Amino acid sequence: MKLLLILQEAMAGGWFNPGSTFFQICGWVASLGLVFGYVPQAVRTIRTRKTDDIALATFLMIGIGGIAFMLQGAMLPWSEGWSLFLTNFITTVCSVIIFGIKMYNDYFKKK
Repeated sequence: MKLLLILQEAMAGGWFNPGSTFFQICGWVASLGLVFGYVPQAVRTIRTRKTDDIALATFLMIGIGGIAFMLQGAMLPWSEGWSLFLTNFITTVCSVIIFGIKMYNDYFKKK
């Protein structure tokens, strides 16, 4: 019950307003987390070419989701949507690279 009161006070104070500093910090933390989560996997996959433990469907869906978020970021005014676009562009490129190497290893490489 106490948590609900704290959240109501925060919302009334404008913490969750898209223009608030708290809202912007949450967006930047999310963006950095996504980028720093995908780039190491892409680098490792490019270096080792090992994709045995990677689920193909996962990176396919991540790529599709990234493209959808890129479109959303592109449709927003640039001052509001550039970070959404850029973050998802980076993660989509990483997903496409991993997906491509996975496809090559699973279906085109002679075993």
